[in-house]
Amino acid sequence: MEDRESFPSRQYKLAWGKGRWELREVLRSRVAEMRVLVSTRVDPGGDRAAGQKIKEAALGELDQADDALNHSTNSWRIPGSSLAVAQAHLDMAHSLMLRLASSVEVRALLPGLLSVVREHLSVTDLRRSEVEKMEQHIGPEGALNNRQRELLIDAVGVARQALLRETLRVRSFVSIVYGVFAALTSIAIVVAVLGARYPDVVPLCFGPMDVGIVCPTGDDSVFHFDPGVADLDSAYADVAKSRDYLVVELAGLGAAAVAAAVTLRRINGTAMPYNVPVALALLKLPTGALTAVLGLLLVRGAFVPGLSALDSSAQIIGWAIIFGYSQQLFTRLVDRQGQAVLDAVGGGPSTPQSAPPHDSADGRSVPAVPQEDG
Repeated sequence: MEDRESFPSRQYKLAWGKGRWELREVLRSRVAEMRVLVSTRVDPGGDRAAGQKIKEAALGELDQADDALNHSTNSWRIPGSSLAVAQAHLDMAHSLMLRLASSVEVRALLPGLLSVVREHLSVTDLRRSEVEKMEQHIGPEGALNNRQRELLIDAVGVARQALLRETLRVRSFVSIVYGVFAALTSIAIVVAVLGARYPDVVPLCFGPMDVGIVCPTGDDSVFHFDPGVADLDSAYADVAKSRDYLVVELAGLGAAAVAAAVTLRRINGTAMPYNVPVALALLKLPTGALTAVLGLLLVRGAFVPGLSALDSSAQIIGWAIIFGYSQQLFTRLVDRQGQAVLDAVGGGPSTPQSAPPHDSADGRSVPAVPQEDG
């Protein structure tokens, strides 16, 4: 028997561990319900030995689901993965329980099971085609024979495996986004540190005519550039400050944060245990910091027509903000890919209709991989 902790401490341990506490408790309640349903089943074929083996296997799967939900013994697992593992064991227990159900009971569950097949198997899948034909040829009160039962259980099992693969694709996508975020953040930090340590190597300064030298955090209005006399690079190095790169990156970071907030209006949220919108929003931050620096370097190199020189520190910061916000041009493609990955979970263009979660033996819906609001 599990050691019961106080309600608040147990709640926060689970919430900060493997997914939201509410989702874990939903699965725990489904496991408890399934355990009762399996324990009260008998083999409709009369083979008590075979029925007992199936029942023991189903109860073993439910034990595995309980173990996957136990945070204290699985704290090393990737957040969210324990929920998917528990759901997989719960699905297997449900499939085993279908073997213990009578043909009439399986026929009553056919609409819910068929919805799972339609949601996760393509229209070209032969198993889906056979199950759909089965529904058409069996009357409302008809019973399934052994062949039809096996075909239905196999199709539902494959559909659930397809759902798991779709969920794993989401996890892989989120892991890639977090990896790129970590890499870009590291690069932004290195750039800021090197800019502070060697501000005179590549200064973010400009020398407009009749103005002097202007940098993000300093200027020299006394110096005027004379192409025949002045050493402009040396003058830039004298005026550049160690905080220039940091200020420019912070300006780009702030603009990127605003861009991330604006994109929230187009985000419908996600019910997956892997938070795609948060990962995509975080990716914009270091990207904005780097695009601000790179954009100013392009302006300084006269790669942007009409912006060969900026006249004041305020203009430099302003353009840093614009370049930081412009990261949206690059991350928009990643946003679209993230939404496409989410849309692929639970059916895509190949599924002509929306299907509800699959049903348990008592007619209640069994949720797919537990999901978390984005």
